[in-house]
Amino acid sequence: MSILEMKGISKAFGGAKALTDVDFSVEEGEIHALLGENGAGKSTLMNILTGVIQADSGSIRFDGKLYPEPGIRQMEQAGIAFVHQELNVINDLAVFENIFLQRELKKKSGLLDKKTMIAQTVALFDELGVELSPTAMVSELKTGQKQLLEICRALHMDAKLLILDEPTTALSNAEIDHLFHILKTLKAKGKSFVFISHKMPEIFAVSDRYTVLRNGEFISSGNITDVTPHQVTSDMVGVQYVDKDVYERRPLGDVVLELRGFSGHGFRNIDLTLRRGEIVAFTGLAGCGASELLQTMFGALPAEGGQLRINGTPVHGGIHSFMKHSVGMLPANRKENSVVPDMNILENTYLAEHTLSRRRPFIRQKAELSRYNALRDLLRIKAGSPGDPITSLSGGNQQKVFLARWLNIGADLLLFDNPTQGVDVGAKAEIYRLILQLAAEGRTVILNTLEIPEIRKVSDRCVVFYDGEVAKIFDHDEIDEHAVMLYSTNAVHAAGVQSHV
Repeated sequence: MSILEMKGISKAFGGAKALTDVDFSVEEGEIHALLGENGAGKSTLMNILTGVIQADSGSIRFDGKLYPEPGIRQMEQAGIAFVHQELNVINDLAVFENIFLQRELKKKSGLLDKKTMIAQTVALFDELGVELSPTAMVSELKTGQKQLLEICRALHMDAKLLILDEPTTALSNAEIDHLFHILKTLKAKGKSFVFISHKMPEIFAVSDRYTVLRNGEFISSGNITDVTPHQVTSDMVGVQYVDKDVYERRPLGDVVLELRGFSGHGFRNIDLTLRRGEIVAFTGLAGCGASELLQTMFGALPAEGGQLRINGTPVHGGIHSFMKHSVGMLPANRKENSVVPDMNILENTYLAEHTLSRRRPFIRQKAELSRYNALRDLLRIKAGSPGDPITSLSGGNQQKVFLARWLNIGADLLLFDNPTQGVDVGAKAEIYRLILQLAAEGRTVILNTLEIPEIRKVSDRCVVFYDGEVAKIFDHDEIDEHAVMLYSTNAVHAAGVQSHV
């Protein structure tokens, strides 16, 4: 039995069609994967369902009731919850206060009933197997814990249909397994889910059915057991990018970066040398220390020992110091660490340049536009006016703007922390192309990612981390998913110990 039926949904913004006669349905007690590239129409369709925007035509029936002009509050009350990819928790509130946000319990006196809210939060976490303190401040939580908090808040609203937009991007492997266990348990109780993801293994592990959109049009739908990842990917992007191997060897230059006994929060005793034009991938299980190492190499976290040299010069201090040595970084959390939502696209592009150019306090709009236009063409940024909000761009194009931010200051050591998370297959291929292009121009790139196929597409070497240390370094031709996993999990050591027992 269908809990949701959307038929003939169309929407245009100005003269551009975002959706054209799209049909979408979800059964009661199923996990339905909604798939497509960034810009395919997924967000528009879900925003129409949740009342954020109105469709130009089509019909919506939810839980047996027709909704001619759905509104946000109306659809929430009907039982639909949207857990967005970009975190919407309030850092300055406690965990339980986020759970009850805008639905606070009060005593007869009118004061907040904190005791009852905390008790209900504990009961919710116990039911779901979530280990969070209800009184902890959200600002103290890790990104993965904040993601789980968002999901718990939606479940506390007793939603019948939960829309999960890239819910695993900030979660460790253990947290992902736990989340999938929660979803399957709730599905057995009759809850329904729309699962939006670009990660094929996850889609095939947890989904019952799928629907693919492309360029705002319905492409295909069916049981997930009746298709292969290759077929679904082909439906999403056509054959343009499917299984395309983009790696290219190139001559390397002099040593650019040297780490000797480098230690910091989450990692220790790192010895590593990188050359000009080289692409090196960091990988390992979540929490292995690779992300913390990148943040320390950019000055966002303090070093605790050892030495870091760039072009032979010891470098230490904060972010500004590393920027002056031509280091740029794309952090893992775009929303909290890259996006300046109150600035437009152009302002986000020249932000780093004017942080360094204190002797030139005035912004020359004409010169900035000229540089932006050149970078836009170089990086193939799909954007309207440079005066448009940065939030108007897709995730992939936002990443390109932030890359432009560093190219604008001539950065030649680029640190990319999970740069393709939350972007579609086509945008990933563009990012791979850019990484190889930057390396061919003589820039050095460090890429931190958990995706081994991604590493094979671009990297010259792969550095595997385990428990804060370098476990193994593979050359490009040696990179193999099974071998990398053996060192990521320390299974090699475990096997060695077992063989001597």
